[in-house]
Amino acid sequence: MAVASRDQLKQYCLRALGSPVVEINADDDQLEDRLDEALEYWRQYHPDGIEKVYTKFNISASEIKLTTSVAANFALSEIVRGSTSGATAKVQRETTRASSGTTLLVTHVEGTFVAGETLTGTSSGVTAVLGTPAVTLGVWDKKYITTPDLVYGITRVLPFSQASSSKSLFDLQYQLRLNDLYDLTSTSIIYYKTVMSHLALLDLELNGHPLFRFNRRNSKLYLDINWDADVALGDFIVVECYRALDPAEATKVWDEAWLKHYVTALFKKQWATNIKKFSGIQLPGGVTLDGDKLYDEATGEVKELEDELQNKSAPLEFFLG
Repeated sequence: MAVASRDQLKQYCLRALGSPVVEINADDDQLEDRLDEALEYWRQYHPDGIEKVYTKFNISASEIKLTTSVAANFALSEIVRGSTSGATAKVQRETTRASSGTTLLVTHVEGTFVAGETLTGTSSGVTAVLGTPAVTLGVWDKKYITTPDLVYGITRVLPFSQASSSKSLFDLQYQLRLNDLYDLTSTSIIYYKTVMSHLALLDLELNGHPLFRFNRRNSKLYLDINWDADVALGDFIVVECYRALDPAEATKVWDEAWLKHYVTALFKKQWATNIKKFSGIQLPGGVTLDGDKLYDEATGEVKELEDELQNKSAPLEFFLG
């Protein structure tokens, strides 16, 4: 029978250990913990545990919450100041949305705005009372992007100007393709390849590529860029990353052969750990518990399965994390 859910995998492993004929002395919370450990180990080392994906993130502005719908009355690029905190920010707009209603879009947030204080536009003179929460920082002000927990490693942040520059009529790439590649049967591609390699080298030397720092333990992608010049509010950046499979979407994960064997071995080890202190006690009918032997047997199975996965599986592609 195919295993299609977390609970079905748990019941499968318990049956493999002898349940319900044999009572498995392990609490359900203990089994859930062991299942989580197995899933994490499978994602880290199994070639099918993660996948390469491209995901986009929005360069968002910070949002100031107002108690009245006067956000659109503030002047673009003016400085707003909190009367109590003295905090300041610059009014902005994103490429697809502007301040409206009770949401005021800003960047360059300095200080900490306080809910209930009066916000004043230094050039427009517009005033408003701050709501709760007073400010929600956006990506631009935080200077990092919060990534999903399932992202294990990031290999590349696509250059910000690449998509826009290729659309320009005056872009050199566009002109080369327009004038020199109209007929590949009569045009040498060597010239095109040479010029494009030279342009790529110039682009790398003069402009560089976006640098980044990432550690999946804090789920933050830091971009070492010029935030004023390299990105625009509302734009998206594309990130090449490795993401762990989510069993809620890929239900075939639960039916993976190695995972089923590994979870069974971990359940067995937990069971043995629980009954080790009763080793040597004789039960009715002359049965004697031997938790130490069961523990050693389970430990050997776990080690063998881990060795099989790390040393005998197909290698993963290199990735950073």
